[in-house]
Parts: sequence; structure tokens; C-alpha cells
Amino acid sequence: MAAEQPTATVPGDQTRIHNIGYRNYDGPRLGRAYARRSLYSQSLRGAYGLGRSAKSKVLPMLLFVVMCLPAAIMVAVAVATKANDLPLDYTRYAIVLQAVISLYVASQAPQSVSRDLRFKTVPLYFSRPIETADYVRAKYAALSSALFILTAAPLLVLYVGALLAKLDFADQTKGFAQGLVSVALLSLLFAGLGLVVASVTPRRGFGIAAVIAVLTITYGAVSTLQAIADVQGSSGAVAWIGLFSPITLIDGVQSAFLGATSAFPGGVGPSNGEGLVFVLVTLGLIAGTYGLLMRRYKKVGL
Repeated sequence: MAAEQPTATVPGDQTRIHNIGYRNYDGPRLGRAYARRSLYSQSLRGAYGLGRSAKSKVLPMLLFVVMCLPAAIMVAVAVATKANDLPLDYTRYAIVLQAVISLYVASQAPQSVSRDLRFKTVPLYFSRPIETADYVRAKYAALSSALFILTAAPLLVLYVGALLAKLDFADQTKGFAQGLVSVALLSLLFAGLGLVVASVTPRRGFGIAAVIAVLTITYGAVSTLQAIADVQGSSGAVAWIGLFSPITLIDGVQSAFLGATSAFPGGVGPSNGEGLVFVLVTLGLIAGTYGLLMRRYKKVGL
């Protein structure tokens, strides 16, 4: 019996077409606005650990409680002693608890952007209809909103407590409104600075250390120089030195235009003319940090 001879095969005969089930998407195209809102919502929830592991919720929730606890204690004291005013002005609350705010920014700004850099997911965002401006605006707005919640919640506790203590409604409402304006400006400034610093490195630990350094070392250096200038009788230089720290910038703006008591040495804040410079520098920093973020992510997205 003759052996069966193998038949020669042409390379083209090995070609096969397989139907692996891909189908076109027939649903609605929601576009950039929906993507931007989704990224904002996800980033805002992430700033408080929502939708993440239980461990991720501990620090932001703890800092939120630490921010609100002194306000609750002040309200309790005011109600119990039937005080004629709150122990601390609305505009002074964030200044006194600035260390807690700085720690929150340092922990959440890297969480918002550093992970995207580390896992190289930013180009994936930009492969969809979302653009650089959408990503930056969503991240900036989310962290600013998270900071505003952190800083405005204790003011709301103070305001409600003041009304329960039957303090003057007009005075408390005015002070509460001034406090909200102050913390809104602070939230925009701190969020911008935190995101710019955190976007430089994909490593979260380095980002946390860098943000803490920017927010705390500048304040310590400025406060020291202001104290030295005050002791030496150079009171005119005290206000101008305050331009070089984020928290003293906010202090200068609110003491010049919101009727707040300044934390500068001697309790004397900038005049209205000097306060205008503080406002321009603050707004310039906010716009500058936004511009730096845009430039940074245009390069990352390439």
C-alpha cells in the first residue's frame, strides 16, 4: 500500500478570518461635557475616599472631623455661657486651623493627579473626546470643591450654633458671608498650588512632602520675618512680607476688605491700597497655577 504523500500548502492558505464578536456602539454619544462632569464627580468623591478602600477614607474623614470639632466646642461654650459673641470670628477660623487644611491638601492633591501620572493613564483620557483643558478644569474644580467643603462646613456649624444661641442675626449672617468668601478664595489658591506641585512627580510620597514644604515652610519663614520686622520697628514692611506665603495672602485680603482681624504681628493688616496688591497677587497665583497645569498636561498628553 502506497504511503499518502503530504500535499504542499501555499502560505496564503493559512489565512483565517475569525468572528470575535465585536459590535459597533449604538448608544448615545454624551461628549466632552459628560466626560468632564464624570471626571469632576469621581475626583471629588475620591478626595474624601468615597468609592475607594476603607483605608483611603480614614485620613480625609479624620481631618474633616478635626476641622469641625473646634467649631462644635465653641458653639457649645457660647450656648452654655450665653455669650454675646462667638469666641472666634468666621474669617479667622481657617487661619487658625491652617495646619489641618495644609495637611488635607498635601494628602489629596497627589491622590488626585499623581496616580494618573504613575500609571500613565493621562494619555488614555486624552484618547477620548476629553481634552487637556477638560482634564485640568475637572481636577482643579474637584479639589477646590473638596477644600471648600472642608473649610465651609465648620463655618456653617458656627453660624447655626450662633443662631441657636440667639446672637444677633444680621451680624452673624454678615460674618458668615465674609467667611465663605474668604474660604472660597483660600480653596482656589491652595488647590492650584497643591495640584501644580503634585503634578511634578508621579510618586505620591514625594508629592505629599513637596506640598507640605511649599505651604508650611513659606508660612514659617514669612511669619518669622514679619516678627523680626515688627520688633525692629519696620511696621511698614510687615504687610509686604505677607505677599510671600499663601495663608498670609488670604489673611491680608480678608483683613483689608472683609473686616477681619489680621494675624500679622501687632494685629495690623494691610491698608486698602496694599490690600488691592494682595488681591491682584492672589488672583495672579490662581491664574498662574491653572496655566502651569495646562502647560504640564499638554506635555504629558503627547
